[in-house]
Amino acid sequence: MTAPVLQTDRLILRPHGVQDFENVVALWADPEVVKYIGGTPNSREQSWARLLRYLGHWQAMGYGYWAVCDRDSGVFLGEVGFANYRREITPPLPDVPEAGWVLAPQAHGRGLASEAVGCMHHWADQTQGWTQTVAIFAPEHAASQQVAAKQGYQTSGEGRYFDDTILVMARQKGLRD
Repeated sequence: MTAPVLQTDRLILRPHGVQDFENVVALWADPEVVKYIGGTPNSREQSWARLLRYLGHWQAMGYGYWAVCDRDSGVFLGEVGFANYRREITPPLPDVPEAGWVLAPQAHGRGLASEAVGCMHHWADQTQGWTQTVAIFAPEHAASQQVAAKQGYQTSGEGRYFDDTILVMARQKGLRD
């Protein structure tokens, strides 16, 4: 399965391809981007593995991540989607899709994350039989928690992932502020 192309007023959410590699490298090497996502910029090798994981999710699971691009210019702005990473979190996450999003610094503060995340959840609500999704965040990452809350995510607890405390938020299908 290939990701469907989704559109909003300002964005196109499209399938990733190998041609996105340099954009993925630049995104995940940016210290501002990874500040709340592990804190360490990714290597080219890690970014390649990430890109392949995005492509593979659609093939194996029928859902995954989209490349987020400016609708007018086509400029790559980031990535949003759903995954099942089988993370070794304590306590374990429920076996439901995990939502995630990351945008490049030039896209921050413009409401684009909310627009893209709203679009992907609309797609999920219309096409998937999921009753719940989850998302995890660094507790200090207030901006992403606000984006999640706009889609109906509520704090459901804390956990440990590697050596970090994480905030777990859950969304029941169709719940929005």
